Amino acid sequence: MPIAKAKPRGVKSEALKLVRDLPDSSSWNDLMYCIYVRQKIEAGLADIESGRVHTHASIRKEFALP
Repeated sequence: MPIAKAKPRGVKSEALKLVRDLPDSSSWNDLMYCIYVRQKIEAGLADIESGRVHTHASIRKEFALP
């Protein structure tokens, strides 16, 4: 059975959701942090989808870890 993908939402609607989910006492820094984290997560997911990944073993080898 194929897995249904959710329809991608636009940046504007995602930003509005981030703002709505923040507590009323949030600061501008809180909002900027949420945006930053969201950007990093999306970049990581895009890397995975395009095959830009490394195995745990290859990283350990690169850094000469046991």
